[in-house]
Amino acid sequence: MDYDTVMQILGSTVRLGTPLLLACLAGLFSERSGVFDIGLEGKMLAAAMAAATVAFMTGSAWIGLGAGIVASLLFSALHGLASISFKGNQLISGVALNFLASGLTVLIAQALFKQGGRTPALAGDARFNPIDLPFAEAVKDLPLLGPLYAQVISGHSILVYAAFAAVPLSWWLLNRTRFGLRLRAAGENPAALDTAGVSVVRMRYAALFITGVLCGLAGAYMATALQAGFGREMTAGRGYIALAALIFAKWRALPALGATMLFGFFQALALRPDVVETVTHVKISGSFLDALPYILTVIAVAGFIGKSIPPRAGGEPYVKER
Repeated sequence: MDYDTVMQILGSTVRLGTPLLLACLAGLFSERSGVFDIGLEGKMLAAAMAAATVAFMTGSAWIGLGAGIVASLLFSALHGLASISFKGNQLISGVALNFLASGLTVLIAQALFKQGGRTPALAGDARFNPIDLPFAEAVKDLPLLGPLYAQVISGHSILVYAAFAAVPLSWWLLNRTRFGLRLRAAGENPAALDTAGVSVVRMRYAALFITGVLCGLAGAYMATALQAGFGREMTAGRGYIALAALIFAKWRALPALGATMLFGFFQALALRPDVVETVTHVKISGSFLDALPYILTVIAVAGFIGKSIPPRAGGEPYVKER
């Protein structure tokens, strides 16, 4: 396997890992506030359909992005209403949102476009196109660093760079601000936060708002950048994989980057069975390669990556003592 092939796989890793990274950060905010969010999948799916639909109708990927974020926020509001305001079971609420999104997105897309639950293909300004960073063309022939810069770092859509910028921003927000301290307290000791005069309900809704925005970015990226339109069940379990990556990263922002890129790497390998066969000298089934990210998900959830301790009040509705 030559160096150029390695760079191509790493470039695919970044592209495929980006929606996982955004969804993982989304889950980080909600779960650190004490709200377990199985509904990441549904939020991403709703955002993907809304983004692709509006982008096609308006010819603008940016307007489509806004629509995707709004759709995801609506699902976040439903999750908050059920699990925070009405104090329902958070896991059941999240699963219900996934089922709702799965059926509703196909129903709306079929009603609008009559293409079997898909949207028409996006082109031109209706998609987020790759961006060539400065000097990428000039340095691409340099040994080692040239292909790394030109093929792995450069050549991605603006949403990819936004996702990577969200990692240090999330770390700073959670660990270096008063807002982050209060949000983490809502997931660790909500009674103490309430005693300090801060509304636990308000903090948890704020966390779900951030979750909605990040899932909206993830879904819109899939429909308007990674692919050229919305397709039935196009998220393909990425919301669940993002939750596994969150456990893998032990509910921390910076390790979430490495965890999601690892999952993205396995997805990239599944697209290049020829490379795997060249390295291992063994013919491997394409179905097995497709299953690798999900196998890693099971390994992560089973606890083989070490003990992961979730927020102590996670999954528990907060009942204010009178």
